Amino acid sequence: MALNINEFRSQMTGDGARPNLFEVSMPFPGFSAPGTAQSKLTFQCKTAQLPGATIGVVPVQYFGRELKFAGNRTFADWTITVINDEDFVIRNAFERWMNGINSHNLNVRNPAALSPLGYTVDGEVTQFGKQGDTLKKYKFVGLFPTDLTPIDVDWGSNDTIEEFSVTLTYQWWESVADNVV
Repeated sequence: MALNINEFRSQMTGDGARPNLFEVSMPFPGFSAPGTAQSKLTFQCKTAQLPGATIGVVPVQYFGRELKFAGNRTFADWTITVINDEDFVIRNAFERWMNGINSHNLNVRNPAALSPLGYTVDGEVTQFGKQGDTLKKYKFVGLFPTDLTPIDVDWGSNDTIEEFSVTLTYQWWESVADNVV
């Protein structure tokens, strides 16, 4: 097979999708945020991922051979990185959310978070094209935070803005743009 750059170019629809054209939208539970955190997150979420999934394998031994059968689907946690503003609105919302699920000192749950419907939300990540059109959208069902990274402070960190990451677990994702579930 000979190298044919024109064939390659003809296969690239729209010059390829760009990883920097995305946004994350996610509400916060009522007990965790006064409302501005949701709108700020859309602008201050610096990194995220389009989701993946894994189909497990069920190995069965038969006469010395291993046969493999399809197992259950599992979903890896979703991690986002957030730019921290001096108002700490988003950071505070995640801290209150996690504290509502399990408080720091009493090891109890907020009454508004007694069931999963009280402490989980649905969120989305949208991939945009270079003209602002939606190329792909994924919905994460039943999100809640499981890890909030520390923010490093350092006298030598000039000309930088603080960032932190949040790992969220969820029940499953749905492909919204083309209704693949």
